[in-house]
Amino acid sequence: MTLKRPEPVQVIKQRRDAALSGLLSGVPYIGYLGITFDRRGDELTAILPFDEKLIGNPSIPALHGGVTAAFLEVAAIIELAWGTLWDAMESGQTDTSAATAPIRLPKTIDFTVDYLRAGLPRDAYARARINRSGRRYASVHVEAWQDNRARLFAQGTGHFLMPQPPGSPAE
Repeated sequence: MTLKRPEPVQVIKQRRDAALSGLLSGVPYIGYLGITFDRRGDELTAILPFDEKLIGNPSIPALHGGVTAAFLEVAAIIELAWGTLWDAMESGQTDTSAATAPIRLPKTIDFTVDYLRAGLPRDAYARARINRSGRRYASVHVEAWQDNRARLFAQGTGHFLMPQPPGSPAE
């Protein structure tokens, strides 16, 4: 009996990076805001690089509240979609072409943002934590910070309708 050789780590990393890139490319607004994601294993950190167009009040200056809310919501949705995609990739349910194909994203039911302080004109970071994720519904909490992770400038909680697999009766 011969054992199957494990894939080289570079191949696995490329497949995961391609899957994340495919996921992000399906949402043009993510590109418009300039949001990127730093992936460490299955953990994602959203990054919103500073840009003048993101300033809402130039006299302070502060990030626009809508940009902050969108940043948090994008981090939550991508975390949910990435979790689903990650599980499928790691269990061998998808191949490389399926991982880079457009994925159906969760739909927002509601999203509440707590603005804790003004977002300063610098890069911002966010990390989402899935509180519950079932077949139909998910609850996510997101925290955003700039220079110091202990000093959040915004946080949000959202509830999402999870996409049903193609061909399922609920679709």
